[in-house]
Amino acid sequence: MKICVVSLPGINPGKHNLKDPRLDQVHKITGSKKETYIQVEVVTDEDILDAEGVLSASDSKQDLILKDLEFVETRLSRAENEAEKILLNKLKTLLEKEEFIFKSELSEEERRLLSGYGMITVKPVSLAGSGETEDSNALLVKAFGESGYISFFTTGEKETRAWAVRKGTSAWEAAGAIHSDIQRGFIRAEIISLNDFIACGGENKAKQAGKLRLEQKDYIMQDGDLANFRFNK
Repeated sequence: MKICVVSLPGINPGKHNLKDPRLDQVHKITGSKKETYIQVEVVTDEDILDAEGVLSASDSKQDLILKDLEFVETRLSRAENEAEKILLNKLKTLLEKEEFIFKSELSEEERRLLSGYGMITVKPVSLAGSGETEDSNALLVKAFGESGYISFFTTGEKETRAWAVRKGTSAWEAAGAIHSDIQRGFIRAEIISLNDFIACGGENKAKQAGKLRLEQKDYIMQDGDLANFRFNK
């Protein structure tokens, strides 16, 4: 996923690992040869259209809203389509109340129109307080979660790895995040919660304790799930 970073000079554009102490614990227990974090790509506001979330300093909230308000007012002065005028006036009212657009209730059609505007607060915005700005990893993890994402883990002798999926993702969809072949041949998901995995000291002991669950395609993945997907090859 891509996160647009605004007014936080300590986080440079490019790819960043989301270091996760939970994954470190799983890796330590399993003793895998390799550990792989989720990566996010940091972009500037020039690439806001491609971003799925925005990260900014809390004292820049007004600046973000003013940028969007200026855009709306300029666009409104040129708009000829009546539906667009109605939407822009709705956005103008929201922004004048100092509200982020992404928190408002908009129809699918309104969101479709917005998708090409390149406005900042259309995306989920995470604000970093003054005491948070020094830990760039923690800020990116925060933006990752507040943009609607969770992590699930896979582990084995070769690799312990974190995978990114949106909140509400089914087991069948999560299987596709690993490989389309796994999704296509999906039989079931073997799930162990993170707390159970750690408390039991690994997969085998969790199985012996009855903590492994067999889930079907429609199971909704939870943050920190340990997953093993059975599939027809």
